[in-house]
Amino acid sequence: MPRTHLIVGTAGHIDHGKTTLVRTLTGIDLDRLPEERARGITIALGFTHLSLPSGRIAAFVDVPGHERLVRTMIAGATGLDAVILCIAAPEGVMPQTREHLSILKLLGVKRGFVVLTMCDLVDEETVELAKLDIEDVVEGTFLQGQPILATSAGKSPEGVEAVIQALDDITPQERPSDGIFRMPIDRAFIQRGFGTVVTGTARAGALKDGEEISIHPIGLKARVRGLQVHGDAVKQTHAGLRTAINLAGIERDDLARGMVVVADPDLQPASILDCRIQLLQSAPPLEPGTRVRLLVGTAEVMAVTDILDAEVLLPGTTSWVQLRTEQPISAFPSDRFILRRESPVETLGGGEILDPWAPRSRRKHHRRITEELCALAAGDTTVFLGRAGLGGLVAKEAKRRGIDTGIPLGDRIVHPDAYAELQAAIQSELQAWHAAHPLAPGAPRRALTAGALQALPERSWVDLFQRLHDDNVVVLDGPRVRLADFSVVLDPAQQAARDALTAALTAAELKGLKYAEVVANHPELLHLLIGDGVALRVSDQVLLSATLSQLKTDVLSFLSEHGQMLPSDFKELTGLSRRHAIPLLEWLDATKVTTRSGNARIPAAN
Repeated sequence: MPRTHLIVGTAGHIDHGKTTLVRTLTGIDLDRLPEERARGITIALGFTHLSLPSGRIAAFVDVPGHERLVRTMIAGATGLDAVILCIAAPEGVMPQTREHLSILKLLGVKRGFVVLTMCDLVDEETVELAKLDIEDVVEGTFLQGQPILATSAGKSPEGVEAVIQALDDITPQERPSDGIFRMPIDRAFIQRGFGTVVTGTARAGALKDGEEISIHPIGLKARVRGLQVHGDAVKQTHAGLRTAINLAGIERDDLARGMVVVADPDLQPASILDCRIQLLQSAPPLEPGTRVRLLVGTAEVMAVTDILDAEVLLPGTTSWVQLRTEQPISAFPSDRFILRRESPVETLGGGEILDPWAPRSRRKHHRRITEELCALAAGDTTVFLGRAGLGGLVAKEAKRRGIDTGIPLGDRIVHPDAYAELQAAIQSELQAWHAAHPLAPGAPRRALTAGALQALPERSWVDLFQRLHDDNVVVLDGPRVRLADFSVVLDPAQQAARDALTAALTAAELKGLKYAEVVANHPELLHLLIGDGVALRVSDQVLLSATLSQLKTDVLSFLSEHGQMLPSDFKELTGLSRRHAIPLLEWLDATKVTTRSGNARIPAAN
């Protein structure tokens, strides 16, 4: 969808004019809480918007600058298109300025500019010195080379038009509107006459009024009964918009910042995350097993680190790390995050989540996991299929993870390597079966599902056998399956036994041999003769197919001459007793040679 809204954050040290700048631009004072007004600082996130000359909307997220409120600042910085870094001319760059800038860089913010505030309180030389200091601080960051705009916000504000123009010059980044809708909750409250309302910045997908949603990670369900974007009621919202959602079927007390509105009731929360982490130059070394504060979206949880490609993560370096959280969270591939120390609380670094549903790592697998993460970082989403093992992923889950390749088997998608492993397992099982049962025409399919195929549901392994049959790897024969290049080869002893059984069937003529006795003494030979069409089971007897073919000929000849055949006629024709005659008469009916008419048989209508 075309982006007409620009999500802009204000960042910087406490009392450096962030809220004042927003008030000057929009006319809205975002210090609304009594405590904020009393202390003169921003405590909660503030939101408002401004119409730009181009007609686009700049939606502002004013974040706190106080050191103790960095968690709130990170929540506000989630999903920004751009940032205005506010620095007061009288004080210049301060510690919180540097930390906010580091956090914004780690969160992947790539657009923005600097506003030098309170310039009316200092002389021109101080302003120029402040600009030089800023240029040094932003070197190597996304703000290097971007405008540094001098402003004042007194009775006659100056520089405001330049700020508005700089905002209008920023092109909003494209966000996916065809994926799963999700919106981290930054506020939840009761609106009189409406009920529970949550707000946030939509990160992906689209949401329509009336849709069912789930609250991650707690799994509660609710229904959308109203949407607003900047106070205007809308029928649909999408990624990149500041959105308020009126929810039915859920209480305000069930909700908190850190939860996420997700338009997918089956999506599972995350607790083991494979990530790429960059440690700040100012951070202490990070060792395996360290407890850290993980901030992702608007959530904060404790997590334990497992460094995958080094003994210890050194300051200023990047590494592959697995984070195991103490509570489930809502996280997605490509989400950015921040790590802070457990105590004292300070920013350590941050990075990008690659697999939020990762299997728990073991030290012996670190090298392989590192290789997988390198592939994921390069865009190879089939890694998710590989990690799913032989059972693959349900097609819907594969789509959630952006997988558009793989081998479909029933409702599963498996990695090509998993398919090759399944094929090899079946071939190996069939080779063993053929060696143990050289006269059997094939193995029962279900006898093969006790091994590797246990990873697949029945619908998937049925598809697997069919695919292997279509690829001429195996031959399907009713409930049995055999290798495509398998054929029964009899040794002299087996050939002699076959000849003896055939001779016995020949001698038995239409009386045949008892099936139970033959299968007990020669099970594989009997199945071979039946499979080859040499013999046939009729009721509880086994007869030669040639004998039955001659019977058909004799019966049709009799009917051609006499028009009908009574049981007594059949007994006279064949010389059989009633016990042997009845099964054969029923077989003639079943094979459409005859049909019953009263007590007689007549030719079947073809």
